Amino acid sequence: TNTKPFIYGIEQSEIKNIIDLSLDIPSDCATKLINNQVDIGLIPVATIPLVPNAQLITNYCIGAVGAVNSVFVFSNVPFTAIKTVKLDPQSRTSNNLAKVLFKFHFKTEVIFSNDELEETDAHILIGDRTFGHKDDFAFAYDLSEEWMKFTGLPFVFAAWVANKPINELFVQQFDKALQMGLNQRKELLKTLSTYPNFDLEDYFFNKLDFSFNEDKRTALALFLQYIKEL
Repeated sequence: TNTKPFIYGIEQSEIKNIIDLSLDIPSDCATKLINNQVDIGLIPVATIPLVPNAQLITNYCIGAVGAVNSVFVFSNVPFTAIKTVKLDPQSRTSNNLAKVLFKFHFKTEVIFSNDELEETDAHILIGDRTFGHKDDFAFAYDLSEEWMKFTGLPFVFAAWVANKPINELFVQQFDKALQMGLNQRKELLKTLSTYPNFDLEDYFFNKLDFSFNEDKRTALALFLQYIKEL
């Protein structure tokens, strides 16, 4: 859902006629860019170092200033009692963010598991699968909110990345399409399904922050540095 404004803008603009758009889960978007199956991808930022000739393009991203309300560590015990955490197979960024926060912010040693059937004290969950489920658990740690408590900075979950030089005129046109989608979020909301106990309008306008500004670029560089130290 967090990409819907971008998709809406692309599909409403002329740029759709000169690109081949494919829609995938975040991890697959990254894999296609890494393997040179696409030229540009909106990818989890933790995968940027894996992209050959990675180049950040556009003035937009998927980010948040404080709580994002769609990236959580869900648990029935407080973080001080968490010993095991199940990773989310759909996004390397959120998994790495959790690892960074447990090590450097919470200063708690935990074991991370990729086994979806294994019983753990907590689990990471992102995206639409979290909508309306925050109250199902005794503790729901919003990872973007915890990052801001830790660093005082916003967070970038996904960025537009190219694996080769992209014509500047195209980038400008692409930026305009993305901005068009953001400008039409009210119209977009009318086309989307609703979720029980989840306010999509609040999510689009108050939780997500799409501007790839200097604070977010600083935060991204810091996050990638912390990943190296894990």
